Amino acid sequence: MNLIILERNEVGADGRASLSDGRAAHLLKVLRVEPGHTVRVGVVDGPRGIATVQAIGGGLVTLRCTLDADIPPRPAVDLLLAVPRPKVMRRLWAQIAALGVGQIILTNAEKVERNYFDTHILAPDTYRPLLIEGLQQARDTRVPVVSIHRQFRILIEDALDGLSAGGLRVVADPGSTRSLRDITRPGAAERMMLAIGPEGGWNAFELELLAAHGFQSVGMGPRTLRTDTACVALLALAHSAMGNSDFSGQISD
Repeated sequence: MNLIILERNEVGADGRASLSDGRAAHLLKVLRVEPGHTVRVGVVDGPRGIATVQAIGGGLVTLRCTLDADIPPRPAVDLLLAVPRPKVMRRLWAQIAALGVGQIILTNAEKVERNYFDTHILAPDTYRPLLIEGLQQARDTRVPVVSIHRQFRILIEDALDGLSAGGLRVVADPGSTRSLRDITRPGAAERMMLAIGPEGGWNAFELELLAAHGFQSVGMGPRTLRTDTACVALLALAHSAMGNSDFSGQISD
């Protein structure tokens, strides 16, 4: 946990915040804080800053926060993802948030099992803590906006323009010989929407519909990847191709 993330209502007008949950346990057992120590903190969808430990007792940690004036920008890459198997989606929530996306648009596809949409892993009470976990790892505060769409065609034809703020649209297609670098110039587009299909791939109709709505196809070579591997690799490549200065890819425990 590289950043202690606080909900807005946990920080008082005087900058005080008292924690008694898993974050307090992490501060006490992993970071081994004592009164006077400082830790990095951030407010959900708000600023980051530094907090001084003021008191410890009974499993409660009281912090005094000094927050920056600026709020981190929302990541410039959005993800349109065909819903994968529930256990894969569980693994992906934190990784997607850590890599940085502005919004996660989950959709259906021919090769997506219909019962995937009924799993608890798509419930906000389940996925939001996993998104926060990823943000704490990456030292970010901007929680991705999540929307779920059971009808692919309606999403692409009717809803997508309202969800997307414009910019470059890209679809991952193993049959494409172009790379992200081939179609992207750093700074040329303010945003990118990256569409990643199910493990069996988009079908021909889905690829044609995406192309008709401005998506350019890209590939990553001849290897066939699992959804979670492809997501991580493509999101990293997308940030790099756009020249995002805040994506440094540092490795941390």
